[in-house]
Amino acid sequence: MAKGKKSGDAKGIRRQQRSLKDNIRGITKPAIRRLARRGGVKRISGVMYEEVRGILKGFVEGVVRDSVTYTEHSKRTTVTALDVVYALRKRGRMLYGYA
Repeated sequence: MAKGKKSGDAKGIRRQQRSLKDNIRGITKPAIRRLARRGGVKRISGVMYEEVRGILKGFVEGVVRDSVTYTEHSKRTTVTALDVVYALRKRGRMLYGYA
């Protein structure tokens, strides 16, 4: 049996999928405000919150896509912290403390 692959004979319990339609709303207004405060922003316009959610979603999607690419290249099924670190490094965002 190949590394990271399950045999075809095993029957496991089926897990119910969660609906993923509106998860971006989980990035709340106060969370965006805290990030902005950390960046030195004093006042935020109301239309900025949706804009920030869209930009953040695009960034996270790209990092996840690159992380999965590293995982698949290694013939694994589990994304490790190092995969994410390498994906962030590829995008020019170094993250220390996980390698």
